[in-house]
Amino acid sequence: MSTRDWILHVDLDQFIAAVEILRHPELRGKPVVVGGSGDPAQPRTVAATATYEAREHGVHSGMPLRTALRRCPEAVFLPSDPPAYEAASERVMAVLRDFPVRVEVWGWDEAFVGAAIDDPEALAAALQQAVHDRTELSCSVGIGENKHQAKLASAFAKPAGIYRLTGANWAEVMNDRPTDALWGIGARISKRLAALGLHTVAQLAAADPAELAGHFGPTNGPWYRYLALGKGEAEVVTTPWIARGHSRETTFPHDLTDRDEIARHVAGLAGHVAQDAAAAGREVIRVSVKVRFAPFLTRTRQSKLPAPTTDAGVLSAAALSVLGRFDLDRPVRLLGVAVDYTLPDQ
Repeated sequence: MSTRDWILHVDLDQFIAAVEILRHPELRGKPVVVGGSGDPAQPRTVAATATYEAREHGVHSGMPLRTALRRCPEAVFLPSDPPAYEAASERVMAVLRDFPVRVEVWGWDEAFVGAAIDDPEALAAALQQAVHDRTELSCSVGIGENKHQAKLASAFAKPAGIYRLTGANWAEVMNDRPTDALWGIGARISKRLAALGLHTVAQLAAADPAELAGHFGPTNGPWYRYLALGKGEAEVVTTPWIARGHSRETTFPHDLTDRDEIARHVAGLAGHVAQDAAAAGREVIRVSVKVRFAPFLTRTRQSKLPAPTTDAGVLSAAALSVLGRFDLDRPVRLLGVAVDYTLPDQ
């Protein structure tokens, strides 16, 4: 076999749940749901993840814990512990970086790996073995000629498998699948494509780029067809990931209707993100406020600051000013404040 460039997508299996099971080995093989405070009786908290045993009962990420309890009464519910997951993720990424490859971290539980090799399956198996030996976590590895193919391939590999998706088998594997099977096309865009008679990946791949541009814009339209052809970005960027912003939000057990109380919560959230920015050594250039009204209508407004800052008073005042642009004529169930940071080279 000849040496060529390959991209691998390493995706940790049921990562958050797996970390918790390492901490609680007595729960191995049992349905476990992780989220919020771990109390399914607490309203408006959702599952961050669930073990495969819980998923067999229809439990999935984003599901309200109360619903998860109804679907799987025997499940064990655990509170979410982000610092533990971050530490576990860092150990995994350190394992990957010990190989002679390029590593681009995409989150706690996934990374792209780039390498010029002749046997990508052998590298994938070696990565899996090293991650398991050093962290006791399992991962699935997708192999592709670009990130798009590798990302989709890792889903076909789950759990703990290896799968190759390239131009050679793209049509066979993907053509009959719905357009939202592509990485980057969600339910909303898929529905719009279907309205144009484009239901499958093959139909989208054969679509007229000019017609797509007319419906979705000159950039997005042709890009959707590009994805349907199995194309995608093929560069693995090894520069450290740098957060572009940060957010805090709160879902309330009971809807808020008092404007002063809503304002107090927004000011408090702004104070928290100010502390987060200062701790990260980053300055804020934009403030956004999110309001979710009952039953589930979400609106967001934002404002650019006159100058970068981490001053809590300035950020709170800006957040309250943005809040003033909302019509608070419905009960509020969630409030959030987000900030955008200056980039390090600015």
